[in-house]
Amino acid sequence: MAQNAVALKHYQMYINGEFKDSESGNMLTVLNPSTGEAISTVPSATREETKEAIDAAYEAEKSWKKVPAATRGQYLHDVATEVRKQKDHLIEMLQEEQGKIKSLATTEILFSADYFDYMASAARTYEGEILQSDNKNENTMIAKQPIGVAAGILPWNFPFFLIARKMGPALVTGNTIVMKPSSDTPNLALEFAKICDKVGIPKGVVNIVSGPGSVVGDELTRNKKIGIISLTGSVESGKRIMEGAATHMAKVSLELGGKAPAIVCKDADIDLAVQSIIDSRVDNNGQLCNNCERVYVQEDVADEFIKKLSKKMSEITVGNPMKDEKIGMGPLINQAALDKVAGMVDRAVKAGGKITAGGHKLNIENGFYYEPTVITNVKQDSEIVQDEIFGPVLPVLTFKTLDDAIEMANDSDFGLTSSIFTENLDNAMRAANELEDGETYINRFNFEAMNGSHSGWKESGIGGDDGRHGIEEYLNTHVIYLQGHPEKANG
Repeated sequence: MAQNAVALKHYQMYINGEFKDSESGNMLTVLNPSTGEAISTVPSATREETKEAIDAAYEAEKSWKKVPAATRGQYLHDVATEVRKQKDHLIEMLQEEQGKIKSLATTEILFSADYFDYMASAARTYEGEILQSDNKNENTMIAKQPIGVAAGILPWNFPFFLIARKMGPALVTGNTIVMKPSSDTPNLALEFAKICDKVGIPKGVVNIVSGPGSVVGDELTRNKKIGIISLTGSVESGKRIMEGAATHMAKVSLELGGKAPAIVCKDADIDLAVQSIIDSRVDNNGQLCNNCERVYVQEDVADEFIKKLSKKMSEITVGNPMKDEKIGMGPLINQAALDKVAGMVDRAVKAGGKITAGGHKLNIENGFYYEPTVITNVKQDSEIVQDEIFGPVLPVLTFKTLDDAIEMANDSDFGLTSSIFTENLDNAMRAANELEDGETYINRFNFEAMNGSHSGWKESGIGGDDGRHGIEEYLNTHVIYLQGHPEKANG
């Protein structure tokens, strides 16, 4: 045990431009989900240390907001450049602490660099308005100004990209930020702090504090110096954030869970539908909020679709992504996630569900692996159809008419993403107009664009990310009525 402890890597928090451990001496241990082995320790911050980071961001924002937007954007460009320089190291870290296959880890790191560049470009494009006044000799202007200090609470499923998604728009619009990484995946965020330090982002503008949500997250939520709280996480976490934010009326931007339906019509390209749904489901080892979570296939083609879907799901190779670049899927994030997925499948089978592919835990290197799974003969009101699985499991139901499919698809507390596969334009238009989700994908897998808008309806969230709408989340609207007196003008 002593030798293993010495071998563990250690990462430090980043507060007001300084790297530090917690004065309490408390630490969190991080596991590699592919092997179940401990790989690092990180500080477990106290409430006072979290306040220190918030105070630093609060003071830094007073001068940061006065820095020209183009200069703020250049810092983000510099971050993007450094991320690309260190990509191999960051990819390996991402695989180790989160279990991504290499192709997806590579995509996440490089997409994050592109995202920083994209948000940097907004420095010269976000703008206010000039309105016509009802009064003589008056100019009415709407200015867009930073909110102040942003709190970014990060999830474990995209531990690097979500740094870019929160920090990019916050900084370019003149806010400062305090970020809390997930306790399952803090390594990359704390390593990223070294990049911020290297490119010279001023002290206090970016702070990264590790620790439990009950301490760090709670302080970020309830501290009056926080102006906006951006969370990517569960519905339960979102509700707790709203309760805390209500104590001082902080703005919230919440990207929460999903239960994405996929509708497969009888006129669909079945092979395209099968591959797109699988790509959507097993992406990130089935742990993605906009992944396809339930399938509705028209009765006319149900047998063909289920047969092809089950065959392809069964062919997906599962294993340690750091040992084999050719595997199709890695592990779930931890033992609790594995037990949750297995429990949902087991209960669905006991209720009459039929497994046509997968359905079991896998014993690989003591990691947290579950087979890609297809289950049929499940009911619309069942747990596995209504609740988020967050694992590589596809429940499949059938429908007679598109009316039935849309009704079942909308029968959910969630409303993040959806998809439809059809060669009929009228079907596609109906789905686009009637599905109750923030995003609908037609004849393609579920993955959003950085210049689009990623936001959910119903319990899938409030506010959103990406594109100009995501930038607007970090801005206050300031209306200025400028009354002139021409008779006093010199000249």
